[in-house]
Amino acid sequence: MTLVHRPRRRTATAAAAATIIMTLLEIGGIGAGTAHAGTRPPTTNCNPAVDQTWLDVTSLQVDPVVTDFLAVYVAPGTTGQRTETLSRVDSVTTVVNRSTEISASASVLFVKIEAKVGFSVQKTTSTTTSTTVSTTWNLNQPGYYGLYRGTRRVQGEYAKFVCAQTGPTTGVWINAFPDGGGGSFTTYELPEIGSVNCAQTEPAGTLRRTAQIRLSC
Repeated sequence: MTLVHRPRRRTATAAAAATIIMTLLEIGGIGAGTAHAGTRPPTTNCNPAVDQTWLDVTSLQVDPVVTDFLAVYVAPGTTGQRTETLSRVDSVTTVVNRSTEISASASVLFVKIEAKVGFSVQKTTSTTTSTTVSTTWNLNQPGYYGLYRGTRRVQGEYAKFVCAQTGPTTGVWINAFPDGGGGSFTTYELPEIGSVNCAQTEPAGTLRRTAQIRLSC
């Protein structure tokens, strides 16, 4: 009788655990939540030994940001090289879920972001305010110039699910966020330094056009 009852107790325990997890999933008690359509893993079940987490970027926005700027006037006869220090006018900092301390576990998220935007972004704790811009420009024509440093800021949201174990090799995906929503992020491209004038209008939505607007072009 003992040999018969022990397997039944183990089976009942496993079944109860699975039932509890599924019940919590249904009511959102462990973050199953109300993730938007298309932001869930492709399957309901998972193998906790293989599929520990699933992550995808659900929305993002890319904006040019001039972080440092200086308007200068080059008088006739004074063209050539000149060294200037720019003034800070804006800033961008890497943030994941409102935290500026970026852990190694966020690397998967940044890889996903780069795949979406098509260019490299900052993947560690970083900010554009960490350095002062003082460099030399070669200004060969008289007139007004905008000297700038800037970047492309990337902001958005992401979904993350973890595999909750229901058996030795079985599990179900649950939302990693307690409120059933998603996470947020901000990062940016490696900044560039340059100069613009009003001789030719740069394409809309570019960093150089943003610098021209600051120059009132």
